[in-house]
Amino acid sequence: MTIRIGLVDDQALVRSGFAMVLSVEPDMEVVGQAADGRAGLDLARRDDVDIVLMDVQMPVMDGIESTLQIVREDLAKVIILTTFDRDDYLFAALEAGASGFLLKNADPDELVAAIHAVAEGHALLAPELTVRVIQRLVQGKQDQAPAGGAGPGEGSPPPPAAAHPVEALTARERDVLALMAEGMSNAEIATRLFVGESTVKTHVSHVLAKIGARDRVQAVVYAHRAGMTTRP
Repeated sequence: MTIRIGLVDDQALVRSGFAMVLSVEPDMEVVGQAADGRAGLDLARRDDVDIVLMDVQMPVMDGIESTLQIVREDLAKVIILTTFDRDDYLFAALEAGASGFLLKNADPDELVAAIHAVAEGHALLAPELTVRVIQRLVQGKQDQAPAGGAGPGEGSPPPPAAAHPVEALTARERDVLALMAEGMSNAEIATRLFVGESTVKTHVSHVLAKIGARDRVQAVVYAHRAGMTTRP
């Protein structure tokens, strides 16, 4: 199946670079490009995209608001493209429903892997960003949402731990969730628990269903809120 991709960034050179990287992938097709969030939303409505690679700071409509609208209308999954020092934007993007976060200086292989992961229903949290973003979310520091964008509490926020008790999970499901919260992939979890990767995938699916999480991003937030990891 070909993954249909939309590129949304106000810098034409950045869009061209991503398009060049993705053009050599046999299962990916860039079907549209846009220079601002409003045009990106129109692109998602018009071109039947599967994934949108979304910048944050753009004219007309920023990437946070565009992500919120795209997710609300169930048009596509969104991967936010950002720089390391703006975790405040990442926090707001998480609340807006983004499925992934990728640094703009990521290697081409990382970009391709991220798109594959999100297309398969997983979520991507760049290791460099996970701790800072999740820590702020858990602590409830919701005072740095970008002006003009979707503030915390808007859109589709992650489920609070209290709404879905940890006790609903089996012991093995709790183990899997805790390792997910540490940023481990299914393959890494399988190695740690000495089980097959297909078994881990089954556990992950059960965990998401039981805690009411849309994807791994929400599951990680849930785990941190529920105190299931010792990671800072």
